[in-house]
Amino acid sequence: MANLVYDIHDKPKFGSLLIFAFQQVLAILAATILVPAIIGNGMSQSAALFGAGIGTLVYQLFTKFRSPVFLGSSFAFINSMFAAFGGAVSISAGYAGLIIGAVMAGLVYVVIAIIVKFAGVAWINKLMPAVVIGPTVALIGLSLAVNAVKDITVGKVEGGSPYVALICGIITMFAIFAFSVYGKKMAKLIPFVLGILVGYVAASIFTVIGIVTDNVALQLINFAAFKDMQFFAVPDFTFIEALKGVKEIDASFIATVAVAYVPVAFVVFAEHIADHKNLSSIIDKDLLEDPGLHRTLLGDGVGSMVGAFFGGCPNTTYGESVGCVAITKNASVITITAAAILTIVVSFISPFVAFLDSIPGCVMGGVCITL
Repeated sequence: MANLVYDIHDKPKFGSLLIFAFQQVLAILAATILVPAIIGNGMSQSAALFGAGIGTLVYQLFTKFRSPVFLGSSFAFINSMFAAFGGAVSISAGYAGLIIGAVMAGLVYVVIAIIVKFAGVAWINKLMPAVVIGPTVALIGLSLAVNAVKDITVGKVEGGSPYVALICGIITMFAIFAFSVYGKKMAKLIPFVLGILVGYVAASIFTVIGIVTDNVALQLINFAAFKDMQFFAVPDFTFIEALKGVKEIDASFIATVAVAYVPVAFVVFAEHIADHKNLSSIIDKDLLEDPGLHRTLLGDGVGSMVGAFFGGCPNTTYGESVGCVAITKNASVITITAAAILTIVVSFISPFVAFLDSIPGCVMGGVCITL
């Protein structure tokens, strides 16, 4: 594919870099904060953002800043995370289980990385040729598409009309199409930022009309999230709650967590290969050779451990991030690095987290369908 506007080592100007980084944050946002929302049990969405950011930085360090992809909360481990809480005697022990499980899953990656380091990647290509990787990528995309299609009819206010939400989702989707195809210069490079803004404005207009006319069906955004908030707040990091439950952990619980996490790690390994092969075709550079599959696996595995330590969610390379690179033709690694730093920073800023959380599902659904 190649024909990139920004290659891996290109450095956009600072102002443009911030906008590009923000776009990556928006691309990975919905899925990253949705995982802790699904799990519940008091899991913090801002902590998940922090974990994704720090996990991505770890990944970039291991890959020597040569692989332009963002790591976010993995949907593959949702049932594993439920098992950690279900097998625990308390919420605190469940939080400890999240970290133990992520470490176990990460160690699977580390072991495979060591094997790849000494055995090379030829056996991977024979074991997982294009005819295997292709359906894997398709299945991952189709499984995520179910959530995207579901989200496009959902707002943030109970009682909101799914038809009004669908209109806003379609507006968002076509706005992204328009900016990516017909946009000039900068607009063509940030279609997701502009598309989300267009969708948010449309949703705001419907919501304001609904509030004025006392019509709940038109309300899609819950502005109550912005009331009585502090500007700066430290996220509820997973390890803080987990420390309280360490004494409640026994061999039976560890075995339950191992059974829930380790097999899934092998499945996510296939996703890891698929994402990096897909990204390699986009940037016209074989990432399995340079920086090497052993480095991407180590970065993903260790990054997942570190991310779960703070945010509770094991991380994985994101197809949404890969899609963003493909559509915008911006493969600059410094953009990914800046996005990771931005994610860490904004996780402490309550109004910004509230704004991100207030973006209705229909708008993010339009984005996810596009990606």
